Amino acid sequence: MRIKLDENLPAELETLLASQGHDVHTVHSEQLVGEDDSIIFHAAVTEGRLLLTQDLDFSDIRRFKPGTHPGIVLVRLNHPSRRKLIERMTQILRDEKIETWAGCFVVVGNVRLRIIRP
Repeated sequence: MRIKLDENLPAELETLLASQGHDVHTVHSEQLVGEDDSIIFHAAVTEGRLLLTQDLDFSDIRRFKPGTHPGIVLVRLNHPSRRKLIERMTQILRDEKIETWAGCFVVVGNVRLRIIRP
C-alpha cells in the first residue's frame, strides 16, 4: 500500500511499514515539515497515498468524507509516546489488513480500531 507519514509520527514507522512491503513517503523526506495541512493532504491525494497522522485537523469526516481520498488513518493514543506508537502500529500491522483501508477513515486507539468505509 502507498502511505504518507505525517511529521508527527516517529520515523521508525517508515522502516516498520516498509518491512511489511508498503511504499512509504514521509513529510520529512519531502521537505513538507511545517506546511499547512491542506498541502499535506493534497500531496497524499495526488500521490494516491493513505495519510497516517496524529493531527486532529484531519478528524472531520464531513470535510474528509470516506471515499473522496485515498484514506486517512488518525492515531489517537491516550499517552502517545514513541514506544507506544510503534508498539500499537506493530500490533495493527500484525492483526489487520491495512490494504482494505483504501478510501476509509480509520481511527486507531489504544485498544479499539474504528473504520468508516465509503
